[in-house]
Formats: sequence, C-alpha cells, structure tokens
Amino acid sequence: MAASVARMLYDRVAATPGSEAYRFPTPGGWESVTWAQVGETVRTLAAGLLALGIQHEDRVAIASGTRIEWLYADLAITSAGAATTTVYPTTGGEDVGHILRDSGSRIAFAEDDAQVTKLRAQREHLPDLVRVVTFDGHADGEWVLGLDDLQALGARHLADHPTAVDDAVAAIGPEDLATLIYTSGTTGRPKGVELPHRCWTYIGSGADELHIMSRDDLQYLWLPMSHSFGKMLQAVQLQIGFPTAVDGRIDKIVENLAEVRPTFMAGPPRIFEKVHAKIVQTVEEEGGVKGALFTWAFGVGNKVAQARFEGRRPGRAVLAQHVVADKLVMSKIRARLGGRIRYLISGSAALSPDVAAWFYAAGIPVLEGYGLTESSAGACIVRPDDPVSGGVGPPISGTEVRTASDGEIFLRGPSVMRGYHHLPEETAEVLTADGWLATGDVGELDERGRLRITDRKKDLIKTSGGKYIAPQSIEVSFKAVCPLASQIVVHGDGRNYATALITLDPEALAQWATARGLAAGDYRTLTADPAVHDYVQDCLEAVNDRLNRWETIKDFRVLDHDLSVEAGELTPSMKVKRKVVETTYRPLLDSMYEGAVSA
Repeated sequence: MAASVARMLYDRVAATPGSEAYRFPTPGGWESVTWAQVGETVRTLAAGLLALGIQHEDRVAIASGTRIEWLYADLAITSAGAATTTVYPTTGGEDVGHILRDSGSRIAFAEDDAQVTKLRAQREHLPDLVRVVTFDGHADGEWVLGLDDLQALGARHLADHPTAVDDAVAAIGPEDLATLIYTSGTTGRPKGVELPHRCWTYIGSGADELHIMSRDDLQYLWLPMSHSFGKMLQAVQLQIGFPTAVDGRIDKIVENLAEVRPTFMAGPPRIFEKVHAKIVQTVEEEGGVKGALFTWAFGVGNKVAQARFEGRRPGRAVLAQHVVADKLVMSKIRARLGGRIRYLISGSAALSPDVAAWFYAAGIPVLEGYGLTESSAGACIVRPDDPVSGGVGPPISGTEVRTASDGEIFLRGPSVMRGYHHLPEETAEVLTADGWLATGDVGELDERGRLRITDRKKDLIKTSGGKYIAPQSIEVSFKAVCPLASQIVVHGDGRNYATALITLDPEALAQWATARGLAAGDYRTLTADPAVHDYVQDCLEAVNDRLNRWETIKDFRVLDHDLSVEAGELTPSMKVKRKVVETTYRPLLDSMYEGAVSA
C-alpha cells in the first residue's frame, strides 16, 4: 500500500498520465481532464496552501457540494501534508462554526457566496481561520480569495521552491491525519472522526483485491464528498485508475446517466428506492397490455434472481422466458440508466431486499455494502459472484467482524478511525484497547461469514409487553411497498403497540393524484385526502402481513409536510433524527394511544 493518499495520487499520475481521470459538466458540455492535468492542477493549489502557511496535519475545511473543484481542493490539501475537514453545504451556520472551531481549521474552501456568508457570520468565533478560498463566490483579495488567486500564489511559490510539494508529500506517514469527518449527529452534536491516511490507502487496496472494478470502468459520482462514502470511492479510484464523471446535482442524475453512460454508480438506498418507485408507479398507472407484460417479465426475472440468491441455476424454461422478458422489458429499464451499468453499489443505510431483488431481476445487480464513518465507510460488501438477499456480504480482506452476545457488531482493521477529535472519553466508549470498534449496529453472521444488519442498537424498540421491534426493518419494507413513501418513523418504545409517522414524496404524490383524477392541490391538501390515507393504509397492511403480531403498525399519521434538514429532522446525509422527530411530534404520537388498553 502507498504511504498516503497524496502518494496514491502521484503514483497514479506516473502510471497513467494520459488516461482520463475526471469529466465534469460545463456550460458548453462535459469536459475531461487527464491524470497528468489533475496532478499539475493539484500541485499548484497545494503550493498555494503552503504559501499561505499551511503545515503538516493542519486542518483545511471544504464547504461545498460535489464538483470537480471539491476533488481538486481535497487532493491539494492532502498533497500539502494537511488534513481535510469536510462540511456539508446544507450544514447550518452554528454547526459550521462548531466544526471549524473544534477542528481548528486554518483555511476553508467555500463553494459560493452562501457558504462564505456562513463563515463571515462566524468569523469572530473562528480565531484559527486565516483565509477563505471560494470556488464561485466573490473574492475580496484579503480574507476571501478566489481559486485562481490560490493557483497564482502556488505558481509563484513553486518558482521559488520547486520541491515544496514533493517534500510535503514525502513527509506524510500512514498514521498522519488525512481526513476529519464530523458524524451526522443523529443522537447529538457532531463528533469529529479522525481518519489517517492508512484508512484510505487500505480501502483502495482492499477494493483492488476484489477485482470488481478495473481501469475500463466509468464511475458516475454524485455522492456528497463530505460523507465518508464519497471519500471511499475517491480512494478506490486513485488505486485502480478508472475515470469518474462528477456532478453532485441530484436532480440531474437520471439525465446524466443517459448521457454519461457509466458502468457503475454508488448511492444510499433512497436513490434506488426512488428509481424503483418511479418505474413501478408509472407502469401501474399505464396498466393494460404494457402493465401485464411488465408484471410477467418481472415475475420471470424474480425467479431467476431467487435461484441465483440460493446458489442454483434456473431451469431451462425459466431461462428461455427470461431472454424474452429481458429483451422486451428489462433492457429498456437499463437503457434509462445509460445501458452500460454493470452494477450499483448501495451503502450508508439498509436497502430493502425487495428493492434489491427488483434491480437484480432487471439485470442491474445492487452490491450492498456496510461501514461507518468510523470505519472509513468500508468494512463489508456483497460480491457479484455471491449475491445474497438482505445481507451486506463478507468483510473485505484485512477486516475482522464479530458479534457480541447482544448482537452488536464489532469491527477491527486498518480502516478503523484513530479516534474522535478532542474526545478521549467518547473514543474509549467505542474503541477497545485491542482495536475493536463497537458499531452500535445489531446483526448476525451466517455460516459463510456474510454479515446481515438487523438495526441500530439504540433504535430497537421494547414495547410495554417486553417484546422487541426492529424499526429499521419495517421502515425499509414500507418504502419498498409504497411508491409514494418519502420517510417513515416507527414508534413504540414503552408503548403497548407500534405506530408510525409517514411523509410522502411530493413528486410521486402529485403524479399519483393526477393519474387518479383527484382534485389538484398542494402537498398539504393532497395528504389530507381520504384516498391518499386509504392507499397508505393498504401499503401498511401489506407490510403488516409479513410481521409478527407484536410488530405490526396499529395506527399511523401522514404528516402534512416532508421531514427536512432545515428543520433539524434529518441529518445532512438524509438520515432521520429519530429522537428529534419523536420529541417534535409527541402530541401527534400520543394521540394514537389515547384510550388504548391492549395491543
């Protein structure tokens, strides 16, 4: 393995200088850059940081959405021997202040004026922050510089100190800090996770050993690079050398997939749920011969998928039918995603087995993986030649997995964090002296060493009758069954039965309402319509049919608005802050238990 991420970059530049590294959208269309061009740009920006006084392991923040400049800035930071502090662009001003203050960040890259404004508002509370470098915002030539200003500064520094960047890269060791990522904050204020260089170099090397990807692949990258999932993919690319198309605009994903035609893409389950729901909903509304053909084709596809999940070869008759089904239906779905996808990678939360099976039936395997920010996002992943329904596969080489008596999952390996920044007591709570990380997740290992996640340990519900309910499993199942679903929060801790708060996807709801001739209205009006309530109830009943009696959802409420990051109900990575939601909507939850005497 390379000694550092910076070494990975320059080894890649030396190995394949003329190969495509990145492509990115511009007003004139997609443009590409080679590894040699990336190396030159990064070297100059890194020299600019050195000229501003950045030293070994200093923290430099990036507050921006995913774009080519984010990658340039991050690689420049690591090439200067510094460490990147990642900041979600949706993070509120006070939390931005906390992250930069706690990390001691000395320079911050800011995407635009909106991000610069947050920093200006917190400036008096950020004594360590000496400069801001903006991608698109207005520079003032003093505290706020433009990216061009930093490059010019770097060019002058290299003219006077030609080996400055090379010297900085040579000084980086595997245990030196590479990245400081602050946790989502589902249970409190974000904590800084210290990830040294060996985390990322190990992830890159481990992915290479799997032989899942090659230099011939093309990745489509939209994931937030402020999240460990995105950073993990960056390390894998540096190791293997495939090109990456970069565009963080979520509303452009489908359009870009058709144009870029990548061979793989990674994302959280919500993206795959939305694609699945959109296609299924549209076909259901069209009905007729087309709907019947779709249902038949996926019936055949599911038989093939199930056989392969069970490790057996489908029968000849089914395989013959599958050829026809694939030509008439599945190939058209793949074409909507560019037509070249070999597989999708799902991570950061649990994916419904039903949704995974649907994609598999469509000829687009979803490789579900598992990891935490504290393990650099990588620990386990399903192998293409060993598909498993509802599991996250075995650990990657060099990672150990075990479960405690209560089912909690523990991880050990080179990807595990150094600790929480400035929080030794919190570090000791999750990291044992011999290197085991307590994940807080509950799961089980099968006889072949493949991991299956059950739920978050802290999220498990214990009813007043002493029965345990895993809410995540129910929530994932509901999203797979209900095409209108956006979020669902199962509640019932200390209660005598389970209930749920549900929000709907505005776009899907509007399409559903139009197809059924409901009176036009906004989200609030539509969610109050009895027809919507009845449809959601039917979906819940379909989920309840699969559950034990004590797990079933006895009552629910559809909120008249979706949950949001701005309201503090979701983390920037779109995970539900369960405790916040339960506190905010306590009266509504209580109303579902009034007069209840038994389950």
